[in-house]
Amino acid sequence: MKQFFLFQKGAKGLSIPRQVSFWLYHGVLYLLANVGLGIGSLWFATGEYGQTMFDSYFEFPTLIWLNVLPVVLLGLLLYFALGRPWLAFLLNGIVVMGLTFVNYFKLLFRNDPLLFADLTLIREAGDMAGKYAVVIQRDMWIAIGSILAVSLLFFFFLRGRPNRWVRLGGAVVVLLAAFLLRTVYLDDDLYEYDAATDNSDQISRWSDTQVYLSKGMLYPFLHSIAEAVDTPPKGYDEEAAAQMMEGYEDADIPEEQKVNVISVMLEAYTDLSRLEEVNLATDVYRVYHELEEEGVAGNLITNIFAGGTVDTERCYLTGYSQLKNFRTNTNAYPWYFRQQGYTVEGSHPCFEWFYNRENVNQYLGFEDYYYVENHYGQFTDGDVALDDVLFPEIIQFYEQNKEETGKPYFSFNVSYQGHGPYDDSQYWWGEKGTYIVDDGTLPDASQCILENYLGSIYNTNQNLEAFFDYFRQSDDPTVIVLFGDHKPWLGDDSSVYADLGINLDLSTEEGFYNYYSTRYLIWANDAAKEALGQDFSGEGPEIGPYFLMAQVFEECGWQGPAFMQATQELKERVPVLHASGLYEVDGELIFALEPEEMDLVGDYNNLQYYWRKHFQPLADMPASSKKE
Repeated sequence: MKQFFLFQKGAKGLSIPRQVSFWLYHGVLYLLANVGLGIGSLWFATGEYGQTMFDSYFEFPTLIWLNVLPVVLLGLLLYFALGRPWLAFLLNGIVVMGLTFVNYFKLLFRNDPLLFADLTLIREAGDMAGKYAVVIQRDMWIAIGSILAVSLLFFFFLRGRPNRWVRLGGAVVVLLAAFLLRTVYLDDDLYEYDAATDNSDQISRWSDTQVYLSKGMLYPFLHSIAEAVDTPPKGYDEEAAAQMMEGYEDADIPEEQKVNVISVMLEAYTDLSRLEEVNLATDVYRVYHELEEEGVAGNLITNIFAGGTVDTERCYLTGYSQLKNFRTNTNAYPWYFRQQGYTVEGSHPCFEWFYNRENVNQYLGFEDYYYVENHYGQFTDGDVALDDVLFPEIIQFYEQNKEETGKPYFSFNVSYQGHGPYDDSQYWWGEKGTYIVDDGTLPDASQCILENYLGSIYNTNQNLEAFFDYFRQSDDPTVIVLFGDHKPWLGDDSSVYADLGINLDLSTEEGFYNYYSTRYLIWANDAAKEALGQDFSGEGPEIGPYFLMAQVFEECGWQGPAFMQATQELKERVPVLHASGLYEVDGELIFALEPEEMDLVGDYNNLQYYWRKHFQPLADMPASSKKE
């Protein structure tokens, strides 16, 4: 009877128990080598945090295994596929350390980690690498040398090779394990909220990059697979979308109408005086109300509450209601302004990593953007700047462009001052009763939170008064757009809203608007009104932030880019397409649209996906759009 052999080589002539021992010997050594490879990958995953972050990984065993297990599974799959441990380990090392080193240098050069979507951007990666001096570090040479040394040892001392059936069965088991584990790696709750992976003591939760670093490298890289799959909307027809877009052409802004457009998104800014439950002791909104009387003002229905700033921000800049993780140049309104010969820049007096703005803003078309790191830190010893600094600097940037280029100016700025949370025991802007009536009806903590929030609003309004006065007196035609990104945080579980008796029940229309609505203002100085032939007055329509730029163009009398024109009918018919699934039609919130309106929504979803996917490079734009 022919003896059964687990191995084709290296174990022939051995008894079955000896073969099993031989296999275990090989398996343990090979597995340990791959575990070491996974730990080595973590060494380079820490970014600027270094040893401290590396040590912190070991306080979370779940993080260690989530990062090491993919290395082990890939190593086993290669082993069963090739049957040669030295070659399998070498290839595994090339793949794992290749990804690890790319992530290392991407963090070093751009403060942007490697996401799965980046694998589709080989050309962009090559362009980026060509701009930087890539220097292999000493630790990297050690890692490379270790992989080669282990591979060489396996070549001489791990000669056994499983037979085809063992290899086939092993490969099937590994693939099945990977398939079953996919839900673990794509689980948002595990990634974002589970204590087993919450290694956040050294980082800011507001930074996607820092959250990524806190979880290693391979785990967050694999978790990003879901974001990398930019699936088209249901019923997407690229040819039909292309035909719809061909029915429109980008309309140029007439030279005599190229007014400056300066937008400021105010952090957590909302008009609480519109709520009857709020009893103000000081008219903190006086300046803003006067400005509303001078311009076009309306309700902005955001998708977010007390956080998620970039949703409102990027809806405004792109015209998209469905936002993706921007990883490459994408059609957006800043690109259009550049095409029209504008200087396109802006500022956020916080850190450049906040919501990865340093990278995303470039992809959306900004030529320059100013943060703490490259501008505002000089006024604050490296800390975040507030409105007393921000608004004068916006004017300074405007004047600098006027002097150096003479080009019309598009500027989009995001304030930080209103960012929560607001202290519940220490008064920042005054004393108890300064801004909200102290009648004893509010708990002390809620009174303090409100005083701090409203004190911030009052200070913002003083800066708005000086800011608008500057442009009111200017002969340069200028349009200013103001809007709040979301309602403010007012206590954990919205406790202050509850103490005030404000309805936030989303099952009611009143609660929905209290929860999601802020205000927007489109204002023009006399020179802009004359240049555009528009009066800029009255109550504007209630809209979502994805239609706000279109409203600005409408007030200016501009047609705008083809995408904006193609979505104009939907803006007029269904001005709010909320992330919750609600729509607003004729001032009413509804879940189900009429067939004709549903067709418009479907066309819009197709168009925004198509426009997002078919970027027109700046090289194809007029030379005058490039910064001089």
